[in-house]
Amino acid sequence: MHDLIAVTTSLVMPTHTGTEALTFLLRWVHFLAGITWIGLLYFFNLVNVPFMKQVDAGMKPKVFQYMTLPTLQLFRWSALITVFVGFWYWAQVFVAGDAQRMGVSPLSTIGFFLLVWIVSWGILFFVISKAPSGYVLGLITTVVVIAAGYLFLNYTPVGRDDNHVLSIGVGGGMGIIMLFNVWGIIWPNQKKIILGTLAGNPPANAAVLARQAFLASRTNFFLSVPLLFFMASSSHYGIFGS
Repeated sequence: MHDLIAVTTSLVMPTHTGTEALTFLLRWVHFLAGITWIGLLYFFNLVNVPFMKQVDAGMKPKVFQYMTLPTLQLFRWSALITVFVGFWYWAQVFVAGDAQRMGVSPLSTIGFFLLVWIVSWGILFFVISKAPSGYVLGLITTVVVIAAGYLFLNYTPVGRDDNHVLSIGVGGGMGIIMLFNVWGIIWPNQKKIILGTLAGNPPANAAVLARQAFLASRTNFFLSVPLLFFMASSSHYGIFGS
């Protein structure tokens, strides 16, 4: 009888509070959307760019209409969901949790996080708009991201000893830059090029728009590597704190 009770108990589903269920859901939505976003990012950079160089001019409108445009829609919305849900999870579970233990408001760290990384993107947006060489952009991006990460790690009001707050704060900050690149440069530029081409009237500055979108996409491609590292480090490698 004792063994039967033990087996029966082991088969009972675990109970969760509403908050626990919500955080579990947020985490999995973040994972699934993130896999979609990064997977499409790699597709565009590693497959689509060399493929489009080989496509005949007469075939490009069909490729734009039936492959590029639908894929960009999935790409931009998966990026938004990934960052929005991940930000919600980080702010509610880790930042708010630390703030509650400290008896302070979590809004200071949340606001500081957004300020640091949105300003960082603004700098990169200005640089990308000038369509510099890839090496120049890469150097400036490296400096800006390191400076932003340093500011967040050393001056965030809440969670300065919490690896989850800090590691996600750095990786997620890169995610903010990448999201704004998608919605602020890649999508609007590609939309103008694609819709203009399909209408038979491509924009006069199509080459400049394409160059800017390419640079933003390549920036995202390279930032995705440290982003994934810091996201994984939040739980699997205590790089910044306990």
